[in-house]
Amino acid sequence: MKIIIVGAGEVGFHCARRLAAESKEVVVIDRDPTVLTRLQDVLDIQILEGSGSNPEVLKQAGLKDADIFLAVTDSDETNLTACTFANILSPGITKLARIRNQDILNYQDVLNRELHLGTIINPELEVVKTIEGLLGTPGATDLSEFAGGRIKLLGLWIGEQNEVAGIGLMDLRRKTGDLRFIVAAIIRGNDLIIPTGTDHLRAGDLVHFVCEDKDVPRLLGVFGSVRAGGRNVLIVGGGNIGFTLANALESRSVNVKLLDMSNERCEFLAEHLDKTIVLHGDGTDKEILEEENVQDLDAVITVTGSEETNILASLLAKSLGVAKCITRINKSAYMPLVRAIGLEHIVSPRLSAVNSLLKHVRKGQVIASISIKDEAEALEAIALDKSALVGKPIKDLPFPRGAIVLGIMRGDTVIIPTGDDIIQPDDRVILLATRNTISKVEKALTVTLEQL
Repeated sequence: MKIIIVGAGEVGFHCARRLAAESKEVVVIDRDPTVLTRLQDVLDIQILEGSGSNPEVLKQAGLKDADIFLAVTDSDETNLTACTFANILSPGITKLARIRNQDILNYQDVLNRELHLGTIINPELEVVKTIEGLLGTPGATDLSEFAGGRIKLLGLWIGEQNEVAGIGLMDLRRKTGDLRFIVAAIIRGNDLIIPTGTDHLRAGDLVHFVCEDKDVPRLLGVFGSVRAGGRNVLIVGGGNIGFTLANALESRSVNVKLLDMSNERCEFLAEHLDKTIVLHGDGTDKEILEEENVQDLDAVITVTGSEETNILASLLAKSLGVAKCITRINKSAYMPLVRAIGLEHIVSPRLSAVNSLLKHVRKGQVIASISIKDEAEALEAIALDKSALVGKPIKDLPFPRGAIVLGIMRGDTVIIPTGDDIIQPDDRVILLATRNTISKVEKALTVTLEQL
């Protein structure tokens, strides 16, 4: 599979890194030769200096032989122009564009129809949805939804005082009774573990569970993660994400304060937000946070354009007694560091962009794909008649170690499966696969058992 990426910024780099790690043929186009050289030094990819909105450059990149075209520069106009020429030069190619301007997004249907865009990627909007989900699921540090929201993938930290610390997964089953869930993955330090019944939970683990949406409160209760909901929040940073988030939370009757350093931006925010209290100031200023009594808030959300500011503001808020801080981070190298210093709730626009891309890269009828620590992927796919997954008990499927079935949606019925359950044609199946096993899972989704 050949993929052309226009834009070598943070989003383009992480998309290229993920695809190159899977031995995809990747070509990255950018005007900045320094950035391109840096990419080629660390990734096994091809580079091409030039503008992605120039049709001659696209021809040089081998557009006609490519399968996917991804335009993810910081300029919406450049991305749309690039996709326009890609559509002219190679009408059948799958095209994805990063668009952030809401005025342009209002014409999404027209763009899809005229340019045949496969997807418009708006990482900032995906981050807003993630933050809304985290505020609505107190105690969870990660949250993803499948099967129209009926199946949840939750990330929970196991604290030192948590009574499940040290317990084996077999004993955990006995403790939870008839509660149906699956421990999908354990992140321990820098390692990702696909667990078996003999594994134990440890303090400091980030554990990913799958359950039906109605069972989330019970599951959080088992792990002592039930906290007050997010009804009073402070947002630090009034850019696109902060503004969109404040708008969304207002509609849910959340009491919002929004802090920004720019006088001009504060005037815009005050004019365009109805109920949000707009404050002018620095989120890393202790006196301002104390004046606003942040210790009495349910959450502080730091989403400025500076990761360093977000980290410092979140740490300061935690030191003042805030129970939940949600921090925007883009650089993957920062993520294990910030979690090590106590910032548990991380949101990432670049990871959202990668997730938007992955479902188009996968073979078979893949509806959604969520990356876990860049080491594994949770997929939602339609089980085809010819799929090797259909017609046999799950325990007898030819899955390699590191690939498991997490859930099944059959009509309106959610099944949290055991080894005896059988996948049927047209089921929506949620699977987890490590990077080493994803190609085998893709094959199982598209061919019969005899062809494997």
